[in-house]
Amino acid sequence: MRGYPFFRYVGGMLAGIVLAEAWPVSIWWPLVIGLGAALAFGVILYTNEHRLIKPLSLVQGLAVLSLFGVVGWLSVYLNTPTHRASHLANASTLPEAYEAVVTNLPESRAKTYKVELELRQARFGANQRAFQPVTGRVLVYLDKGDSLHPTPVPQYGDVWLVAGPPRLVDAPMNPGEFDFKRFLAHRSIFHQQYLRTWQRTVIGNEPPNRLVALAYQTNRWADSLLTARVGSRAEYGIVNAMILGVRDDLDPAQYQTYAAAGAVHILSVSGLHVGILFLVLNWLLKLLPRSKRNSWWVVGVKLAVLWFFALMTGFSAPVLRSALMFSFLLMAGLLNRTQSLLNTLAASALLILCYDPFAAFSAGFQLSYLAVAGIGAWVPYLNQLVRPTTWIGIKLWELTVVAVAAQLLTFPLGIYYFHSFPTYFLLANPIVMLLSAVLVPLSIATLALGWVPWVGDWLGWLLQQVAWLMNKSVELVGQLPGAMLADMGLSLPGLLLVYGLIWTGCLTLLTRNRTYLSLTAALSLCFAALVIYEQQQQDEQQRLTVHFLPRKTAVSLTSSHRATILTDDDWQASSRNYEFYLKNTFSQWGIDSLTVGSLRADTLGAPLAYRHFPDMALAVWRNRSILFINRLSAYRQWRLPAVVDYVVLRRTAVRDWASLSQRVVARHVILDDSNQAEATDSLLAQPAPAGVAIHSIRRDGVFIAEW
Repeated sequence: MRGYPFFRYVGGMLAGIVLAEAWPVSIWWPLVIGLGAALAFGVILYTNEHRLIKPLSLVQGLAVLSLFGVVGWLSVYLNTPTHRASHLANASTLPEAYEAVVTNLPESRAKTYKVELELRQARFGANQRAFQPVTGRVLVYLDKGDSLHPTPVPQYGDVWLVAGPPRLVDAPMNPGEFDFKRFLAHRSIFHQQYLRTWQRTVIGNEPPNRLVALAYQTNRWADSLLTARVGSRAEYGIVNAMILGVRDDLDPAQYQTYAAAGAVHILSVSGLHVGILFLVLNWLLKLLPRSKRNSWWVVGVKLAVLWFFALMTGFSAPVLRSALMFSFLLMAGLLNRTQSLLNTLAASALLILCYDPFAAFSAGFQLSYLAVAGIGAWVPYLNQLVRPTTWIGIKLWELTVVAVAAQLLTFPLGIYYFHSFPTYFLLANPIVMLLSAVLVPLSIATLALGWVPWVGDWLGWLLQQVAWLMNKSVELVGQLPGAMLADMGLSLPGLLLVYGLIWTGCLTLLTRNRTYLSLTAALSLCFAALVIYEQQQQDEQQRLTVHFLPRKTAVSLTSSHRATILTDDDWQASSRNYEFYLKNTFSQWGIDSLTVGSLRADTLGAPLAYRHFPDMALAVWRNRSILFINRLSAYRQWRLPAVVDYVVLRRTAVRDWASLSQRVVARHVILDDSNQAEATDSLLAQPAPAGVAIHSIRRDGVFIAEW
């Protein structure tokens, strides 16, 4: 790492950011550590001031890393808005009404517009008339209305007057569930709200940032032009997603096909597209004399094109990262400085983390930087392994090497986050990258010349054909047998061990050093022991779980790697609830056989004894009885003679404990999320029956019984 100082600096800063996130203690401790590190660095610098050859000092190096760690810690503190007294999260009550401004390009969904609002002022309490200054951000889902009264599309900079209080974003309830609260908190959003059209009034338009407003206007213009020129939805959906980051027109099945082929990354405007544009610019400018290729005006043209592309995408975060990195490369070349891709990559990451330290926790940030780092580190070595003799062979091998190098560093993180791995990525990625190299410049040309008669039509037709060919190629790969290895799991310790193995394995191959070979063997043994331990835990698991599912019931019965889930949700019509709330849970538990049973069914097959009645359903599993109470009818007086192990109260069936005690004697009573919140709160406020354990999913989280 001696030749890559920014790698060390980024490492120190990342350590500070992670520590600040894990242990948000008082700000004084980082300041004391920073002062001590600065003092140690200064003393060593002063001691060696008159020496001609400055000796290397471990203490001095650690002091510099500590200083960058303190910078990361302070950056997290300064970028945490809840430290301000005026933030909505610090208010004792939620506002009855508030004024806010739209700060993003609204995302169109099936029934709502997803909008981010920046608060300006709010009124607390129905009896107060005065508005008070307040800060904070709210994620709003605005109802689209109906065909007769559609809601106008919100615009960036619209000032809204909103009636009704926002609510805090819920923490994840189910094991392994995506932490949406943490994801939004890293974007300084702590509240959300669903709005009907009548709940908000647009009182003006005041864009917070004129440059961002211009970027969004350019994005909308480009979106409308490409949509008109390309024509067919399947093709312009791909083009708009790749070039503009607009994914509103992508079909879910189309997205799944790209995911199965290992080419889903192409559907998000990213550094790959900036890199393609950069290479095309270099290729075009090869027509200039060699002495002029690195002059200031040529660099200026390249920078202008790159940053116009960033503007056109609405300043998408991945594009900003890549544009910044290539800008560093161009400026280094202009100043005749040695260009190092890895060092430049680290420098751009350092700058981004200074501005937004929470980017370090973004999957997109991590995957994009790891991919480029893998390409920069290993492509030169992998290219030497095979030397094709033909031009086509050379280009295909280069594309294959890039795909392998990028996948080598990103696949562990992909399994950790998404629990799947595309088997045929090596087939799809070279094709996709080759077609992207045509599609990206062709899209730019269509945007530049789309207004010219005949020329715009011809470019649009050509762009549609390239997009069609990409769709068909990916579809062929994605539909191959076993294209996607799903339900894969990798724990955090396993993830760290895999990256350690990759690092020491590569060092062993490059240096032939026995020390690295020994480290690789030791890490392999640790990883094998971890896998055996986790597998044994999953083999022996026996568990009953009452899950959180919004306004629904979901109870799973897990035995080893098999699970049966009883629910009233229709996953055949829409699997969104399962994908968002439960999929990661079963993947984390190593479930490879999941049976879904409907609570409305009269009976269910083995290994579960189940019987459905008008007011209730009774199940017996592993000698444990489970009673689902749907309602307590006055005209159907029933009482169970035996003690029931678990009673699940559904759909606000019980409003007082006395009515339940007359029907059944239970050891555990669980209230799931199908019950109304007000009725659940009222029931929990009453004295609980003696000897009965009461559990509310909304209050206490998921109920788990293991044996």
